[in-house]
Amino acid sequence: MAGHSKWANIQHRKGRQDKIRAKLFSKLSKEITVAAKMGDPDPDKNPRLRLAVKEAKSNSVPKDVIERAINKAIGGDAENYDEIRYEGYGPNGVAVIVEAMTDNRNRTASTVRSTFSKNGGNLGETGSVGFMFDRKGAVTYPADVGDADTVMMAAIEAGAEDVESDDEGHVIYTADTDLHEVSNALEADLGESESTKLIWKPNISTELDLESLQKLMRLVEALEDDDDVQSVTTNFEASDEVMAAFAEG
Repeated sequence: MAGHSKWANIQHRKGRQDKIRAKLFSKLSKEITVAAKMGDPDPDKNPRLRLAVKEAKSNSVPKDVIERAINKAIGGDAENYDEIRYEGYGPNGVAVIVEAMTDNRNRTASTVRSTFSKNGGNLGETGSVGFMFDRKGAVTYPADVGDADTVMMAAIEAGAEDVESDDEGHVIYTADTDLHEVSNALEADLGESESTKLIWKPNISTELDLESLQKLMRLVEALEDDDDVQSVTTNFEASDEVMAAFAEG
C-alpha cells in the first residue's frame, strides 16, 4: 500500500496515538473552521466542509468539537488563516510536501525551514518536487468491506480512477475534482468510509534503506508536531523487510 498508509500504520504500532490524536483533533477542527468560514456553514451546501466533517467523524472527533469549530466561523471568532504549501527534500533526496494553515507566514516558514535543516533535509522552492505528485482524492475502506473485485466494481461504477487493495484495506483514488461525487456514490454502495480526503499521490518513488527511513520519519514527526502544519506527504518507498525492521525498532 502507498507510503502514507504505511506511515499511519507505523505510527499506530509505535504507540504515539495519544499525542497524535490530540494533534489530529486540532488540525481537523482548524480545517472545519476554515472551510465553514470560506463557504456556507451548512455541510450539505459546502462540499469542502462536508468532507472536513466526514474526515473528522471518521477519526472519532466528538460531535460537540465539530459543532464548536463550525460555530467559531459563524460567530466571526475564527482567525484568518493562509493556506501554504512548502516543498523540499528529506534524507536521500526523498520528496516532501508540507501543507500548512497559518496566521503568521513568517513564523511558519521559519519553523518549517529550520525543521528541514535540523533533520537532514532542505526546503526547496515551490514546484521543486510538486511534479513528483498528483493531486487526487482518496477514499479508504477496511478490508472486510469486500474483496478486491467487489471494491473495484463499486469504484468503477462510482467513477473512480484506481484502486489499491491489500490485507490492510482498500484505497480508492479519484480525480481531485470528483472526490465529493465519487465518495457519495461509494457510500451508497459500500457504506461509510474510513477516510475521505484530498492527498498528494506520488508518481515517482524514492527507495529507502532502514537508516534513511529512520531519518525521514524523524523529519516527518518533527514537521507534524508543528501546530501550523496540516499534513506531510513523502514519496518514499521501502521493502517489506525494511518496513518490518523499522516497526520493530
